[in-house]
Amino acid sequence: MSASPSKRRDMDVMKLMMSDWNVDLVDDNICEFTVEFGGPKDSPYEGGVWKVHVELPESYPYKSPSIGFVNKIYHPNVDEGAGSVCLDVINQTWSPMFDLINVFEVFLPQLLLYPNPTDPLNGEAAALLMRDPAAYNARVKEYVRRYAAPEVVNSRNPATRNGDKSSEDGDEKMDGGDGDSEGAFLSSSEEEDDA
Repeated sequence: MSASPSKRRDMDVMKLMMSDWNVDLVDDNICEFTVEFGGPKDSPYEGGVWKVHVELPESYPYKSPSIGFVNKIYHPNVDEGAGSVCLDVINQTWSPMFDLINVFEVFLPQLLLYPNPTDPLNGEAAALLMRDPAAYNARVKEYVRRYAAPEVVNSRNPATRNGDKSSEDGDEKMDGGDGDSEGAFLSSSEEEDDA
């Protein structure tokens, strides 16, 4: 007989917390937390640090977690304003065999290493990647420098999307968000409930 969803959820979060990942619970809630995620080596994201917001549904692991980038990232499969992620393994093919370690050690690194411009959430990034990969890589590195450098990430309020510093820096054009999309992360769990 398998463990109950709540025991499995607690076990997976504890396993993540005991690993090398920096995990911060939101209001001491084991179902909502952020994880510091570093860009994979040998990619334009290398050197970047992102806070990834995770919400676990009550029926986790049978329903997928909702994940989204808190600070900005330039990627065809990540909504620049909301931070939501378009990742098949999270949104369509999630299985209880997966756990949170898989999300951070396999799924997100694969997403950054192998973007899918044919299924974009950020159409501009997808078009640039297909049209001019060198310019795409340069834009990614610029976003890493501006929004994901460790000193930038650690100086911003972790509860605020993009640190709300874009207007102070004169970055209104690059901000792209309307401020109302915080917490609008994708998960297949929500999509399946609507079907």
